[in-house]
Amino acid sequence: MAFGITHYFPGGTKAQYEASITAVHGGLDKLPSGQIYHSAGPSAGGWLIVAVHNTRESWESFRDGTLMPAFRKGIPGGFTVPPEERSFEVDHQLP
Repeated sequence: MAFGITHYFPGGTKAQYEASITAVHGGLDKLPSGQIYHSAGPSAGGWLIVAVHNTRESWESFRDGTLMPAFRKGIPGGFTVPPEERSFEVDHQLP
């Protein structure tokens, strides 16, 4: 079952997003293995990211093996505060 994540970064900016996503995805136009959807943009007071992985395990592998190590190390120009995170099992998805 597909698995979704939202990350809201209070005070986050487009520049911070671009630095962060380049560091953890390898580029603005790339998705990590197992991720099937990615969308992001400004939201009231910050920056919101929505990602869908093909499985919860895919998300956890990306989170634990790539995302969190990069954020712990620090990403130059990237987000400086942890996100508010929500996750969900995808019940319905259109292409």
